Amino acid sequence: MTLRHAQAPTGIPSALAANVAAQIPTLVSDALLLRAPLVEDFSLYAEVMCSERGQYMGGPLSRDDAWWGFVQLASGWMLHGHGGWSIVDVDSEELLGFVILGLEPGDQQIELGVLVSESNEGLSIAHEAAQMARTFAFDTLKLTELASYIHKDNTRSITLAERLGAKRTVHDDTILAYIHTNEAVQ
Repeated sequence: MTLRHAQAPTGIPSALAANVAAQIPTLVSDALLLRAPLVEDFSLYAEVMCSERGQYMGGPLSRDDAWWGFVQLASGWMLHGHGGWSIVDVDSEELLGFVILGLEPGDQQIELGVLVSESNEGLSIAHEAAQMARTFAFDTLKLTELASYIHKDNTRSITLAERLGAKRTVHDDTILAYIHTNEAVQ
């Protein structure tokens, strides 16, 4: 049974939610669509964050705690003018994961973060989605830097940040910061 807060709205609330979602930029490549997160997307977010796969992102979380992370992913748009997208396959319309330009307490820069479902790891989806979000941050938002805050043991995310050309710095004892620089403004 899906709890009320994780159910898609109906009626007038549904129309209002759709109007808000329509304000979030949609990014499209040949393979991927980055669109506003929908309530229905929470199940995949929770699947990742409530499992051992969420261990490097503060998890595994309870479903309640995962909900608050999902809300943060979506609400950044209203609070900061940037936020999270759901990553969708253009052809199949399958939800693949999430990418975010976000801020959490303690962040020094806007963070570029990606998570994909286990079945979609190793397919360059995270790389492409991160490139799309980073291009939006630099070209549209005119940001000069982003950071990817990564647990020192998260080898997959470290590999992705390095593949994206980010430069490694130390954030604290367990977290590395990979800095993405907008070369166009340097």
